[in-house]
Amino acid sequence: MSEAAGVSLLREGAGRDLVFLHGYLSCKESFYHQITFLKKFYRVTAFDFWGMGKSEALSAAWSVGDYAEHTSKLLRELGIRDANLIAHSFGGRVALKLLARQEQPFRRALLTGCAGLLPRRGLGYALRVKSYRVVRKIAPKFAERKFGSEEYRTLSPVMRESYKKIVNEDLAPCAQKIRIPVLYVFGEKDTATPPYMAERLHRLTRGSGLVYMEGCTHFCFCENPVKFNAVAREFFR
Repeated sequence: MSEAAGVSLLREGAGRDLVFLHGYLSCKESFYHQITFLKKFYRVTAFDFWGMGKSEALSAAWSVGDYAEHTSKLLRELGIRDANLIAHSFGGRVALKLLARQEQPFRRALLTGCAGLLPRRGLGYALRVKSYRVVRKIAPKFAERKFGSEEYRTLSPVMRESYKKIVNEDLAPCAQKIRIPVLYVFGEKDTATPPYMAERLHRLTRGSGLVYMEGCTHFCFCENPVKFNAVAREFFR
């Protein structure tokens, strides 16, 4: 079966391939400003991840590895190789998996608000997890409503199981295996993937660069698209 079946796909422009991977529960249109500008220089490919945007729903709970494998197959099917990559947040998780491989279709990667590292968690979080596990044994539905994040509570049962697999995987080992040029671009006021995560990814990824977008949060590429596009253009050129 074709990997492109059921996937909402956009391809525009001409030249070297440039692939976009969007954030969790987002869509390819989140990169509107980047696609509009960069398609003047590259052949742009952007798609909605399976279970998100306008693509078909998942029939089983996927891990980051599953998303990476299906993404790899889709890019091969589209004939994409030696491409540039821009990935945001969850798209960064998928990118880390792909970039850690010996054989992968990218030559350079710009990862913005890249997720994939386990957050710093204190005693309060540990107690909350323990309480959740106790309550779940007695009243599982109540536990999901009471303890799940707002984002988690909006998900279907299949996507909830997928979400658990995704957020509990530490991708630090993947960052250490990357051998192509990587530029991390983070908003200085990002609270979803804070600066300490950016600094650690930068340290883990050999030869990588790190740029902070002043005054921006997790969606710095939307908040200051002119500067972001200039950084991307210079990095890929």
